[in-house]
Amino acid sequence: MQTHVKKWLAEMGERFRENPIRAPMYVIYTWYLVFWYAVTSRIPIGTNVYERDWDLLIILDACRVDTLIEVAPEYDFIEDVETIWSVGSQSDEWMVNTFIPDYDKKINQTHYITGNGHATQLFERGIFPPKNNTTPFDFSRWEIVDTEDFANIDFVWKQNHDKRYRIVLPGVITDRAIHLGRSCGFDRLIVHYMQPHLPYIGRALPEDREATDLEMEGYEQLENNTADRNEVYELYRDTLRLALDEVGELLQNIDAENVVITADHGEAFGEFGAYGHPEGFPHPVVKKVPWIRTSAVDTGSRKPSLETDPDETVDLEQHLKDLGYR
Repeated sequence: MQTHVKKWLAEMGERFRENPIRAPMYVIYTWYLVFWYAVTSRIPIGTNVYERDWDLLIILDACRVDTLIEVAPEYDFIEDVETIWSVGSQSDEWMVNTFIPDYDKKINQTHYITGNGHATQLFERGIFPPKNNTTPFDFSRWEIVDTEDFANIDFVWKQNHDKRYRIVLPGVITDRAIHLGRSCGFDRLIVHYMQPHLPYIGRALPEDREATDLEMEGYEQLENNTADRNEVYELYRDTLRLALDEVGELLQNIDAENVVITADHGEAFGEFGAYGHPEGFPHPVVKKVPWIRTSAVDTGSRKPSLETDPDETVDLEQHLKDLGYR
């Protein structure tokens, strides 16, 4: 057990000074997280993806089920959208409850390509949930595999962190996956796209322009009552389309008979007073994720680019802040 009572009391004092009306709810929430992680670090709640059959698993970060159903008719490779309950409401929760010793044999066969900095924070630095909120006590008992237990992990964000949008662009992830599939093959491959997660660049990137403050901050402005929900949601939906366009490219340039498209968690736009994807948040809009079965055949239509910036140095904490984790 770890204790953070002094830090927790200081933070609670600051919360009461800033917002005395909402602060009591935050106190309750932090105590809830104490018990939530005490339980879920031992008994994950949800379906581990390794319990299902797949060769290629495509993760759309922060993808809502209802939004995917909305745009599904636009994509031939989406025939039916099933759902499962995720093992996490944030990326690090999903990772720490997915890559566990119980599935070490399957993880040994897995190549993991990810644009998500939480993977580095978890596997290389050993920083576990809760990370965005201070709790007075920590009774959690996390057990995960090491990086060496994977066939390979590609932390794409380290050398492909786009300077304009401060995120890993979906095309980079696609190219890495195509290259791996053609160069060495795989038994299991997880391709973790960062979209439709913040920033919502579904319009800015195709238009080759800077993102607006609303596109960069999305639901954060909605939470602060400085934006319209419909406008924010439309930006989010277009960013999902951006990701699915790249998924379509991947499916035409890699061989995989058993492909699944899913998400690590969803995204809230005010449901139950929540915005984004809070830690330990069991609401269906965040915890229920899509599960789509399809297949992939390499037609050779795309030549992948593996260009990187070897001189680029990206600060992990800043990278996560750019994704909305304060």
